[in-house]
Amino acid sequence: MIVVGLTGGIATGKSTVAQMFKQCGAIVIDADQLARDVVRPGTSAWREIIKCFGKVILNPDRTINRHALGAIVFHHRIKLRKLERIIHPRVAREKERLVRQIAKRTPYAVVIYEVPLLFEVGANKRVDKTLVVTADRETQIARLKRRNGLSRAEALRRISSQMPVTQKARLADVVLNGSKPRPVLKHDVRRIARQWATASGQRPM
Repeated sequence: MIVVGLTGGIATGKSTVAQMFKQCGAIVIDADQLARDVVRPGTSAWREIIKCFGKVILNPDRTINRHALGAIVFHHRIKLRKLERIIHPRVAREKERLVRQIAKRTPYAVVIYEVPLLFEVGANKRVDKTLVVTADRETQIARLKRRNGLSRAEALRRISSQMPVTQKARLADVVLNGSKPRPVLKHDVRRIARQWATASGQRPM
C-alpha cells in the first residue's frame, strides 16, 4: 500500500485533484472531514474547544460554528495554536485508524490523504509520498473571489497567511499544476496514479 499526502495552497485545486485520483481507483481520506468528525457534539475535543472558546461558537444544534471559531483564531496565533493542539492529534489518530482498516481490506491500495497543513503539522512524516498542487496567485485570487465571495484584499490575506506554495513544492515528491485545463490535469493524474498503482503491487489503473 502507498499513502500519499496531498496538499497545496488555498484554492490551488487540491480537492479537484483528489477526486481525479479517486476516479482512477485511489482511496481518498479528507483531513477536513476528519476534523469535523472529531469535534462532533459531545466528543472530548468538542468539550475542550467549548472550554477554551466558550459557547458563543456553537450553532443552535450544538455543533461548532466553524466561521465563528475561525474569526476568533484567524488573527490570534496563540489561540490558533491552542485549537490545533486539540484537533490535529485526534485527526492524525483517526487517519491512522482508517489506513489500518484500508490495509486489511485492500492491501495494495493507493491512499490519497488530502490535508491542507501537511508540512506545517509534520503529517508528511507519516506518509510514503507527498504531492503538492500549485496554482499561480491570480488563479488563486479568482477562485477565492468566485468560490468564497472574498474581495481581492481578503483573498490575498488568506493566501499570505499560509506557507508559500512555492516552498511546499520544493518539499514535495511530486508537483501538479492545478491551473492547467482540466483534461490536461486529468491526464497527468492518470499517469501518476498508474505509476503508484504499479508500485503498490496492483495491476495498472
